[in-house]
Amino acid sequence: MCHLAYTFYESDNRVIRYAREMSSQGDEVDVIALRSRGQSFIGRSDGVRVIRIQRRSITEKSAAAYLAKLVWFLAKATTLLTGLHLLRRYDVIHVHNVPDFLVFAALLPKLTGARIILDIHDILPELYRGKFGAGDQSTIFKLLLRVERACCSFADHVIVANDLWHATLSRRSAKHCTTILNYPDTSLFKPCPVERRPSDNQFVFLYPGSLNHHQGVDVAIAAFSLAKNAMPNSQFHVYGDGPARPSLVRLARDLAIESDVKIRDRVPIAEMATIMSSADAGVVPKRADGFGNEAFSTKILEFMASGVPVIVSRTRVDEHHFDSTLVRFFGSGDEHELAAAMVDTFQNRDESLKRAEAGLKFAVRNSWQERRGDYRQLIASLVSPSRSHQAAFR
Repeated sequence: MCHLAYTFYESDNRVIRYAREMSSQGDEVDVIALRSRGQSFIGRSDGVRVIRIQRRSITEKSAAAYLAKLVWFLAKATTLLTGLHLLRRYDVIHVHNVPDFLVFAALLPKLTGARIILDIHDILPELYRGKFGAGDQSTIFKLLLRVERACCSFADHVIVANDLWHATLSRRSAKHCTTILNYPDTSLFKPCPVERRPSDNQFVFLYPGSLNHHQGVDVAIAAFSLAKNAMPNSQFHVYGDGPARPSLVRLARDLAIESDVKIRDRVPIAEMATIMSSADAGVVPKRADGFGNEAFSTKILEFMASGVPVIVSRTRVDEHHFDSTLVRFFGSGDEHELAAAMVDTFQNRDESLKRAEAGLKFAVRNSWQERRGDYRQLIASLVSPSRSHQAAFR
């Protein structure tokens, strides 16, 4: 198998889970991905060969700059994937968006018998609309819809990240489509043992993830500024990168809370799991307008699997999957409601603990360990006909 993804492998738990799962079954698995500063071109991780073909800084402020990096990655990935396939003859190429059109890097493998999966982590027309402010009737939005249809038609199967997007894609683009949520890996995300918890009596609110406008981290910083005087010895920690980061740093400084708001670089997923389990509360402050309203946030399930209470903005997708016994909802985009939720979580810790305990049970039932068989079954259904066809001509 080969996974192709415009992402940093070590920080993308979805790609990691798929790759490790099939490697653990004895399959040979390659991953073609991005490279961070100081990383080697080729490395190995838990039996998976990782080929890192392009550096990236997540600082794009224009659509043109973003597209240029994607096209350059596509060109290099196509060349490498074609060469590797001629040497190894992959059975399955699993391509992760964004972008959708990365699936065409697998043209030659598809023509020579490989089965192609397009995994839609983020539904691209809506993501573009949210990132760059394009309307539904804009030329670019309509073009992205056509690209989506072409990419879904090219793939042998489409995986989509939540039920709402499954309905959308099934209606407009994908006939062969399966929902696989970004389930938490409970071998990584698990409660922190009592003896390992920090002993400084500091109460830490935590946001881990990308720093884009639709993630609403600015709302969380403003809310923390409103609430901090009612929460002695509390801090808000942010781990991530993205175009909104400079404005978030400025906001914390303008609100005179930069000593209590720590904005740090992204870290490998295993390290992030430890950090999350040590937090006192998770904050997932997505905006409910546009893309954020239907983008499922795996951070919620990861906090739950870590035994940490979660404060979540009220979005369509999150209300579809969770209720108030599992998370503390607040009105999306409302820093005053989020501030009240922070204070409530800080002061009413028994209630927060009840939600965390219920959330942990929910996350275990909806973990990768419980659902990974869905992926293995999909791979088997794709590969078996291919192998039977090849055997007939030997």
